[in-house]
Amino acid sequence: MPPESVIKPWPTLSSRALANYRIFQLRSDLKVNPRTGRQHDFFVIECADWVNVVAVTPNGHVVMIEQFRHGSNTVELEIPGGIMDPHEQDPVAAGQRELREETGYEGTAARQVGTIFPNPAIQSNRCHTVVVEACEPRHATEFDSAEDIAVRLVPVSDIPRLIANGTIRHALVVVALTHFLLHWQARQPAVSA
Repeated sequence: MPPESVIKPWPTLSSRALANYRIFQLRSDLKVNPRTGRQHDFFVIECADWVNVVAVTPNGHVVMIEQFRHGSNTVELEIPGGIMDPHEQDPVAAGQRELREETGYEGTAARQVGTIFPNPAIQSNRCHTVVVEACEPRHATEFDSAEDIAVRLVPVSDIPRLIANGTIRHALVVVALTHFLLHWQARQPAVSA
C-alpha cells in the first residue's frame, strides 16, 4: 500500500460461499464503504495461487511453450506455469514442478522475483514469478489429460520484441517476463561509454 494512502479497508459484514467450480470458488461479501457508510455486495473469485516460470538455458534462451487456450480460442506462446497444488506452500518448488511437468527441463538457482494480484477487483489469489537458470532437458514431460504443449526456445534478446509485436499476449506471461527482464538487466554488467 502506498505510504500516503488515505483509502481505508472496507469492513466485511458477512461472507457466503456461492459455488465451487473445481479450479475456483465464488463467494459474496457484504461490505461497508467507510466513506459513505453504505453497504455493497461484492463477488469474489477464490483461487489458489498461481506460478509462472521463466526458465533460461545456459546459452541464453527462455524455455517457452505453445498451447491452445480455451478462453481466447487461440494458440498462445507462453512460459510454463499453473495452479499451485493445495499442499504446496513454496512458489519456487511449485514452479520447478510445473517446469519439469510441462517441458522436462530442470535448472539451478531457482528463485522468486515477483508477485502480483492477477485481478484484485474480483480475485483473491496471487501469481508468483520464478526464475530458474542453467535449464536443460532432463526428464520426459508429464502432461495431464487436458494438456497439449510444444516447447519452444526463444533468445532472451527476442522477448521485448515478441511482447511489443503481440506474439506474446497472455497478460500474466507479459508481467512475469517483465519481472524477469528487470531482474536480468539489473544483473548485467554496466556498459561504459
